[in-house]
Amino acid sequence: MPHGPRAALVDRLGPADLGQRVVVRAAAGEPGLLGPGGTPLLSDILGILERISAAELAVRRADGTLVVLPRAAVVAGKRVPPRPERRR
Repeated sequence: MPHGPRAALVDRLGPADLGQRVVVRAAAGEPGLLGPGGTPLLSDILGILERISAAELAVRRADGTLVVLPRAAVVAGKRVPPRPERRR
């Protein structure tokens, strides 16, 4: 069984997650683009999963922006708890 920091990087999203709050880690920029440390550039997208297929998924951010990602760019994804309520 894999262990270490990369062991948790699994795309666990499926049709049952539609309409749920998720976080998706995906390759950023052009394929093969590396950051200063020689590792791939990654970006996290947090929002509501609106669409999912074998080819792509779409996440709506809190600001209303719809982010459409090719599944090939997705490194990891999972459901996360609802947004906490604001304290007054």
